[in-house]
Parts: sequence; C-alpha cells; structure tokens
Amino acid sequence: MEKEILFRIILQEPPPGVDFGLQKGKGSNYETIQKQRSKAGHLQFEFAARVNTEKASLVDFLGPFVQGPRGERFVYLDIGSYAGQTNTVWSRRLKIPLAGINGKMINDCLNDPQLIMETKVPGTGRDGGPNCATVKPFDGWKAVKR
Repeated sequence: MEKEILFRIILQEPPPGVDFGLQKGKGSNYETIQKQRSKAGHLQFEFAARVNTEKASLVDFLGPFVQGPRGERFVYLDIGSYAGQTNTVWSRRLKIPLAGINGKMINDCLNDPQLIMETKVPGTGRDGGPNCATVKPFDGWKAVKR
C-alpha cells in the first residue's frame, strides 16, 4: 500500500538575486514550481512523495518530484535559468538525496500528521555561487514538527 508523506527542504543562505525552484517532472519534460528569488536568509520548499508501506525495510519513494533509480532517489532544486530566470549567469541544479530515511522515520510521519521530513542544505557553493550538483555536506533528513 502506498501512502504520502510531506518533505521540507530549507536552503540556507543562498546568494542573493538568484531564482530557485522545486523541479516537478523528469528529463526535459519538467516544470519549476514554488519559484523564489533569494534575498537575505533561507528559502523553503515543500512537496509530497508516495512511499510503499508494505516494504518498510526497502524504503522507496515515488511521485512527480522524485528522480533517479530505486535505491538512489533524489529531488532537484532548479537554479537560475533552469528555474526560468532570464538575464542570469547561473544555470544549475542542486541534487538532494532521499537517502537515510528509514522505516521508523516513515512510520513516525505516517502516524503523526504534525510531522514532516525536513533537511537543511547549504545554499552557497565553494565558488560563492549557488550550491549545485549533489549537496555536500549533507546532514540527512529528520522527522520534525511542522
């Protein structure tokens, strides 16, 4: 049986003046939703993903925001021109793994509607521009109160 859980990504201190958005869809057939232009502070994105509750030991996520093969699922944040921003030098994506989420965390979220899976990721890369590629360092996901 598949059920839905909610996720929140907090993008910490991205460089100002850059558009970021959550990628919905795969390959070249996608749309960027929840688009936000960075200012001072953090940006926040939320989405739902389906999880098969019959095999809690083999956690797998499905849905329009989920990318990648089974066992290596992730979500993308689109950046700059990938998020539809014109007149920008930035054309990037930030890959956020869905790794490390276990059956207990999923059950906690399914049993308590006040819980959401949350991660915090750095918004600025080593080059001073928007963080891109697979997020590093990645502290993983935690079940937290909304």
